[in-house]
Amino acid sequence: MTTERPLHELATRFRALHDPAAPLALANIWDAAGARIVAASGASAIATTSAGVAWGLGAADGNHVNRDLMLELLRRIVAASDGLPVTADIESGFGATPADVADTVARVLETGVVGVNIEDAHPSPADSGVALRPIAEQAERLAAARAAAESAGIPLYINARIDVFLCGVGEESGRLAETISRARAYLDAGATGVFVLGAGDPETIAALTAGIDAPVNVGGRPGGLSVAELGRLGVARVSLGAVVAEAAYALVDRAGRELLATGTYESVLGGLDYGVINGLLEG
Repeated sequence: MTTERPLHELATRFRALHDPAAPLALANIWDAAGARIVAASGASAIATTSAGVAWGLGAADGNHVNRDLMLELLRRIVAASDGLPVTADIESGFGATPADVADTVARVLETGVVGVNIEDAHPSPADSGVALRPIAEQAERLAAARAAAESAGIPLYINARIDVFLCGVGEESGRLAETISRARAYLDAGATGVFVLGAGDPETIAALTAGIDAPVNVGGRPGGLSVAELGRLGVARVSLGAVVAEAAYALVDRAGRELLATGTYESVLGGLDYGVINGLLEG
């Protein structure tokens, strides 16, 4: 990180990008080349997808990737991000206890990252018997993350992901109230904003932004509402999450199947030029 753009300044700038009048739009990446490509597109920030990071490192998504490998990858992504703020999806915080989460956040800050997503989905629902962590437990984990950031002197953007809709928790009629209740507790614990996955209809999104006194992040999906439409509903941040990685790996699947089935190569038409990619990484 250069002295002209210290981490504190980047973190402050990243926080200011969350504005429903012009929502922060993030095409989530999982490697240094992806970071450089997105930066060259004119993006104002870089975000990772935990799924893409895990898959690229040979692990399943869902708290299976090695933390040290993830941290080393974050260093490479930050170095390739042309001075843009970087936010990282760190799943549930890589640890069983709040102290573990604090340690993860401290290490993430050392890579130059200025934002994190921390989810409340339980990493082992089959063992715990519940899909999400209890509110008080998750709030304690978020408070530990905030304390670690304050100890480092960085106004880290903590995006508290709430998976009530994604995991189908409880009766459908109560999911909105449960999400808002969790959001308020997480914000009181030190979260900066709230990320809600799985809520796609305009009425629910509008109710979420009206009921949550902080920036609300939702996922962008093909066929869904545009960034501008979501902004009019009060959304401050739109993330593509895993769908970019899914699309990239779908191309690998199509190309491999075509090659073996017909001996042809039409699936790879339209790829980004070798010279363009190489040129972006030469600097």
